[in-house]
Amino acid sequence: MPLEASLPSLPSLSPLVVFAGNLGAHALPWFLSLLAASVLGAGAACHLLQKRHFRLQDAEEPSEPRIALAFASGFVLILLASSLFAWIASNISDGHALGQADHALTDAIAANLPRAALVVFSWVTHLGDAAFLGPVCVLVAAVLWRHRHRGLALGWVLALVGIVLLNPALKQIFARARPIHDHGLALETSYSFPSGHSAGAIVSYGMLLYLLLRTLPVRWHVPGAMAAAGAIVTIACSRIFLQVHFASDVVAGLLTGLAWLLVCVGGLEYARHRRLRRALA
Repeated sequence: MPLEASLPSLPSLSPLVVFAGNLGAHALPWFLSLLAASVLGAGAACHLLQKRHFRLQDAEEPSEPRIALAFASGFVLILLASSLFAWIASNISDGHALGQADHALTDAIAANLPRAALVVFSWVTHLGDAAFLGPVCVLVAAVLWRHRHRGLALGWVLALVGIVLLNPALKQIFARARPIHDHGLALETSYSFPSGHSAGAIVSYGMLLYLLLRTLPVRWHVPGAMAAAGAIVTIACSRIFLQVHFASDVVAGLLTGLAWLLVCVGGLEYARHRRLRRALA
């Protein structure tokens, strides 16, 4: 049944709420489209940036102005992410259109998503669990340390530990209740905003991609970018499909993780270029 027919108070609803309800009614096709666009877009972007990166490397080592520009760009991105996070946080109550849209999307997904899809997402979401990423963190750090990539090993561990500390602190500040569901496939007891799985996914798989770009041959770069994008999008969307998070929780988690990822990668790149300059001096 169309959302308009099921809501007698439709004239009082904002377009955002109506859109969210209609999106939830067709959430699976939209997800598959988003997943395909993200994977293909990440692969294309990696391919283009890779060609430019190696062309610059062949010409010369990055200069101070170029490094400064990169850090300024990262700083602006962090500010934008923080501003959007703050806007979401101030508009998630039920009295705001964003809060109403969250509920409309969740209710529409609960009414329309097939049980089989829920089961699949209940498996996939474990790729963002701390119980899974914790051993991965230790294993990757051990491999990097053994191959004498000790700076990368330290950066990798600090990146994951940092988001593990940051996200629960933010949850306690906002103390938002989770959506209510009865499918029995996922159980969460902590607060909802922001999504820890989404933040952890973008930091963990984003850092894995960075490590891959730094340590593996070029032929692995594009497939790695595509795999990382697919994992991040799927884990983040699984939290909405399983109705353990509202959509705004997931977006806020991705923004939090992106900001921290930029800080970590930026710090590692700055340290690498300083070391290169010292070696060439």
